[in-house]
Amino acid sequence: MSELPVRPGDLEAFAALLTPPTAADPYPSYARWLAERPVARPRERLYVLSRFADCEAALADPAFGRAEDGADQRPRPLPPGAGRDDDGANARSLLRLNPPDHTRLRRLVSRAFTPARVRELAPRVEELTARLLGSALADTVPAGGARAGLDGAVRTGAAPGGSGRFDLISGLALPLPVAVISELLGIPPGDRPRLVAWSASLTKSLEPGFLISAEERAKMREARLEFAAYLRGLLPSRRRSPGRDLISALIAGHDSDGSLSEDELIGLCMLLLIAGHETTRSLIGALVLALLRHPGELAALVAEPSLAEQAVEEALRYDPPVQLISRFALRSTQAAGITIAAGSFVVMLLGAANRDPALGDDPDQFSVRRAAPRHLTFGHGIHFCLGAPLARLEAAVALRQLLPLLPRLRVAGEPQWRPSVVLRGLEHLWLEPVPAAAGPAASSIS
Repeated sequence: MSELPVRPGDLEAFAALLTPPTAADPYPSYARWLAERPVARPRERLYVLSRFADCEAALADPAFGRAEDGADQRPRPLPPGAGRDDDGANARSLLRLNPPDHTRLRRLVSRAFTPARVRELAPRVEELTARLLGSALADTVPAGGARAGLDGAVRTGAAPGGSGRFDLISGLALPLPVAVISELLGIPPGDRPRLVAWSASLTKSLEPGFLISAEERAKMREARLEFAAYLRGLLPSRRRSPGRDLISALIAGHDSDGSLSEDELIGLCMLLLIAGHETTRSLIGALVLALLRHPGELAALVAEPSLAEQAVEEALRYDPPVQLISRFALRSTQAAGITIAAGSFVVMLLGAANRDPALGDDPDQFSVRRAAPRHLTFGHGIHFCLGAPLARLEAAVALRQLLPLLPRLRVAGEPQWRPSVVLRGLEHLWLEPVPAAAGPAASSIS
């Protein structure tokens, strides 16, 4: 194994790669980076991997983990809800832990996200999706009402109404996963807007440090404190009257044998509520946008709806909600044929790795018929996303209910992307009916 030298210019190029102006389409930049710098060392103790095989191997290597509290965090962004505030408020996050603590906490919540448990949630996800979609279309349907307009569109293949538009993100992609994860944890409906606002602030902490202003850091700290205080406020009533929700189950684990501290309980709930909706929101938006931009793929899916799950998987590969992740070298090890010293950070560009030409032909093409598309969107190894089965279910249900409508819809104006580089997603995706004279082919407008 060899030691990779720090190359002049790589740090500036890496910073340019991680800037909001690339949000609308970062993939040409990723492709150039992968071709020119598949393994890079922009500065001491910082390495960047972009090939699929290298990223996959590093994520599976137990020598890479999370930096313990007190380690220098500067080369990497902090996960939401992690770390200790100046006043000592602490919410331990599963994202920040290594075994054995990581193993212990993951085991406590993993049973809520098994494929079997997620399948049990399917009818409720379908019900919520239908209700939200009907409501979102209310302004575009005829006098018969939202449900009548939706049913009519399904029967006739026409877009509901004949005028107006709706925002897929605020109408469906965001409220659906918020409702599902909130019901799973027992968060009252009236409190969910606060959850979304706290989450939006805390996810900023995932961004590169040079993109976070002092004002944003102050807002993040305030949101973290308020979020933690809110969750702590739920505990007494759940102890008095436990329900079937996950918070009640975690409290029971905390109280029965002390296997879960209160800080850990709060950290778990915070992580589940944030991660449980942020990435699924982005997945649904990216999936619909990709289909409308590729009318041939949409037509293939309409002709063969059984490809819905495969289309979801392709969207995860093609436009992942999480663009990069990082790991900390707990001990000296090797990655991508080079020596990585203990105490170094390794950043993996998932947006590049998922489109690595080594994975097959036409990696930049969106194809619903791509057989078993390989990707690292949910991670790999011991930190593989617990909520992956739930995210896949929610996206597939949303797609199936939207599918009869999509051939008669088009994107209205330019999609609006969130100004972030780590969590990629749409802020708004306005959709409108295709004019009757234009026909289904007009749905290719992007």
